[in-house]
Amino acid sequence: MNPPNPDTPATLTPIPALSDNYIWMVQKNHHAIIVDPGDPAPVLAHLGSGTTLEAILVTHHHQDHVGGVLALHQRTGARVYGPRHEKIPHCDIPVGQGDRITLPGSGLQFDVLDVPGHTAGHVAYAGQLDADQTVVFCGDTLFAAGCGRLFEGTPAQMLQSLGKIGHLPPDTLVCCAHEYTAANIRWALQVDPDNAMLQARARDTARLRAQGLPTVPSRLALEHQTNPFLRTSHPAIMAAASQHDGTMLDTPQAVFASLRAWKNKA
Repeated sequence: MNPPNPDTPATLTPIPALSDNYIWMVQKNHHAIIVDPGDPAPVLAHLGSGTTLEAILVTHHHQDHVGGVLALHQRTGARVYGPRHEKIPHCDIPVGQGDRITLPGSGLQFDVLDVPGHTAGHVAYAGQLDADQTVVFCGDTLFAAGCGRLFEGTPAQMLQSLGKIGHLPPDTLVCCAHEYTAANIRWALQVDPDNAMLQARARDTARLRAQGLPTVPSRLALEHQTNPFLRTSHPAIMAAASQHDGTMLDTPQAVFASLRAWKNKA
């Protein structure tokens, strides 16, 4: 077999699934990688006849992320990578912080990040689509203009996890797993109403959704400018959270906890 061509461009596709999920597909050198397949049917519909499903990457154990794992593995033989500390329907290679996944068919590599908070063993996968483009598949940890609910983790854990993702290169494509952007922005504007970048993002998001188009992936630089959960040290965000709670909040963790509780009720 000829070695994969590193200069072949990669194709990144958000596949709509269930009610508001995205299953991510990367295709390169006639091989595909799938992330968080909650439903096998749309994945099989998108796989071309000349494309081999090389790997399935799972970020966490929730059913809307793993519902199609076993069926796809049985249908295609694709190797399944999943969080070491969570139980999923099928897992060939458990992974965690510091692991590197090398996929010889596509020629792609992904570094695994432990990002607990939404669930206790949640992981993310960061890698290069090509020489100039970093991507992170972050499941339900970082959303466009938001972050995941804390079902199993603590505010301190989630804040640390967001910081870990936030230290990736600014042009990193943020591939989250849900179309929550419009609702997240409506809430973010309550927190940060004078943010001109956020106002522009609201307009862009409305335009995309009116056309039936996805609002993701976003870029990490845009998240740093418009996502309150990545701006817990910014004076305007600290002031808004303090005013909402009726008490002075002077640490990023306290601000994050306030924002998450505020968003839960939005």
